[in-house]
Amino acid sequence: MLKLAINTTACDGSNVFWSWLLWLLGAFLLGLLLGWLLKQLFGGAAAVAETSNTPARFAADDSVKDDLTKVEGIGPKIQGLLNNDGIWSFNQLANSSTKRLQKILEDAGPSYTIHNPSTWSSQARLADEGSWEELENWQKYLKGGL
Repeated sequence: MLKLAINTTACDGSNVFWSWLLWLLGAFLLGLLLGWLLKQLFGGAAAVAETSNTPARFAADDSVKDDLTKVEGIGPKIQGLLNNDGIWSFNQLANSSTKRLQKILEDAGPSYTIHNPSTWSSQARLADEGSWEELENWQKYLKGGL
């Protein structure tokens, strides 16, 4: 059987195993500390920026659950994505920015990036106001939400 022998003796005859082990442990702990600090500085700032663009009333208000598939361009899977992001009602969808809706689609993957949510807020506003006839007339000319 072949044994791996590591020489931990320095040129002057002293044993350097423990000093090297302490240096490696110190470097590892320093890396953990720096990683944590960077996450607090940059990861926390991104999370705050995302939540600051999302009004607080969207976060947990799922008391009104509208059928968002009545908006042209939204199917059951996209409705699930919107629900996961806290958008449950026509009012919430109407008050959501196109940028936020596009980010929801981008985060879901490449198969959802082909959808264009530019008219979803306007359609949802009509649905929230109960202007179903006007919404239906508009949707006759829309194809996939455009």
